[in-house]
Amino acid sequence: MRILNDKKILSVLRCPICGSEMSICQNGGASMVCGGPRTHCFDLSSSGYVNLCAPKQSGGGDSKQAVRARSEFLDMEYYRPVADALCDTVNEYCDKGSVVLDAGCGEGYYSLFPARNGFSVLGADLSKFAVEAASKRASRESLENTFFTTASVFELPVNDSSVGAIINIFAPCAEPEFSRAMKDDGLLIVAWAGERHLMGLKQTIYNTAHINSERADLPKSMEVLHERRVSYTIDVDSNESIMSLFAMTPYYWRTSQTDGEKLKDLSSLTTEVDIIISVYRNNKSN
Repeated sequence: MRILNDKKILSVLRCPICGSEMSICQNGGASMVCGGPRTHCFDLSSSGYVNLCAPKQSGGGDSKQAVRARSEFLDMEYYRPVADALCDTVNEYCDKGSVVLDAGCGEGYYSLFPARNGFSVLGADLSKFAVEAASKRASRESLENTFFTTASVFELPVNDSSVGAIINIFAPCAEPEFSRAMKDDGLLIVAWAGERHLMGLKQTIYNTAHINSERADLPKSMEVLHERRVSYTIDVDSNESIMSLFAMTPYYWRTSQTDGEKLKDLSSLTTEVDIIISVYRNNKSN
């Protein structure tokens, strides 16, 4: 079982019930307890993650099928240039002395890139299937500077002004909660779909494929420091991979059965990857 050995990560965590600081229980590291008067206890799973969801939010997020599809596709490295650009951005702007929180971390593919470069990374996602996959992914590489928990991005189990940076990759951007969790001059790095992201996939499915509009939930009160675009074309060369790509997109749930069946016998697909990576400063002290 993975246990939480990184003291920096432990120091930012708080109890989702009473808000007290957390510590490792002295029973082999198999559980965490809070320092509040009721001493709430949270057992680590066999794969090493912990459930720190607020009680009203437990049991949601991506299904096991969706997590498996995304993991299979990402492991084929079609999005590696995006991950590399994200990692370069973290290296350039973030302080290795602070914790990086991956809010909406999914299966942990992107979380591990800054962790491999020495950052302490805490990943949070509402799906227990996603954080289990993320924890197993970190275990395979023996990355002890990572830890994963189930939690909503809208109610993170971390102390006020405790994390140096938050990365938010294709997940809801909860600006008020992120601002609360970040240090006064903390950084938020958001990756989101550009206008032509997956246009080839959409043109295959739909009679009329529209460009993506700008995200409505991008920060309104934070200072924009930098923005970069990562654009390239991928050739997906098997039906299994095409279906995995489709299953990890929002289109999977919005597409009629008739349109979805257009992919059923497709053996190859060429489509664009078009991602914007934006860096914001919290400026909470101003």
